[in-house]
Amino acid sequence: MTLLYTEVEEELRASVRGLLADRSGPDAVLRRAESAAPYDMDLWKTLSREIGVAGLLVPEEYGGAGASAREVAVVLEELGRAVAPVPFLTSSVLATAALLRVGEEDLIQELASGETTAALAVSLAASPYRPLPETVTVTDRGTLDGAVRAVAGADVADVLLVPVGRALYQVAAEHVQVDVAPSLDLTRPIATVTFSDTPGEAIGSLDVREVLSFGAGLLASEQLGVAEWCLEATLAYIKERHQFARPVGSFQAIKHRMADLWLDVVRARAAARNAADLLAAVPYGAAAVEAVEAGELAAAVAKSWCSEVAVRVAEESVQLHGGIGMTWEHPVHLYLKRAKSTEIAFGAPGAHRDALAVLADLPAPV
Repeated sequence: MTLLYTEVEEELRASVRGLLADRSGPDAVLRRAESAAPYDMDLWKTLSREIGVAGLLVPEEYGGAGASAREVAVVLEELGRAVAPVPFLTSSVLATAALLRVGEEDLIQELASGETTAALAVSLAASPYRPLPETVTVTDRGTLDGAVRAVAGADVADVLLVPVGRALYQVAAEHVQVDVAPSLDLTRPIATVTFSDTPGEAIGSLDVREVLSFGAGLLASEQLGVAEWCLEATLAYIKERHQFARPVGSFQAIKHRMADLWLDVVRARAAARNAADLLAAVPYGAAAVEAVEAGELAAAVAKSWCSEVAVRVAEESVQLHGGIGMTWEHPVHLYLKRAKSTEIAFGAPGAHRDALAVLADLPAPV
């Protein structure tokens, strides 16, 4: 195991960062967030066609790159640094992970190209440590009835993957009603997905808990990217901004706050990389129990720590930017909102910490 980035991972990072710098700068993201189409699907197509991010997790025999969670984590770090409004997490991570676990072969090839996007129809706030609410049922005719709230990526998905009990159903988006709901994070809209006598195809048996744990562990890398951008933007600002004929960053109180944030981000990087590395070792299908348990433990540690670090660094960034940080025009509020929304996504920090004793097989106090 290594927490260092490989040469291939650094090349992937450079490609994604370069494209995002050209196409998805803070001003462009803010303008799109204010528009009626928050997702940048043109950027998504370019990321998929030119860099192949959509098929990173997909095996080569299905048209993907056959990469692992480590490469996915690098992409998520860069997307977090840019708060990029693309459906990578929802389609290429969650939906793809679900399809790989049920052994689906056709749809996953379409997702690998990026021409088709999918969303796992679960709430963004769903936790891997409690059962999903049974809000969707299968009728006697084999159709689906019900609704799922707060689904991320549903408004741009071509296909919805709907867990009903242990079964996973594939539903064409044209047969469901998708109502975009108000969301704190302007760059990742959520929607209510309603099924009314909707035709669906059962494609296999799925343990949603495994997918949510996998998603939580990798979401930590996106939170790391958010925290890194906030730290670097704040550092640049306090070196440039002067008060009393001195750079703001020269004051000892500011130095101490920045040093604490830097240490938090370094620890977050270690936790996120450890989770990505151990999740990369978890095979699909007949999985080794020890590898699965190690991945879930690392995911819980990373998600609990990185969630709080991202929020803390973003809040400090707003404060240390002074008046400009409080304005709509400055992009730091987009990062704070992304940090706050992902804090409760796939399990809040407290839920992951509560689960750690069980995952680590530690006996409860007598």
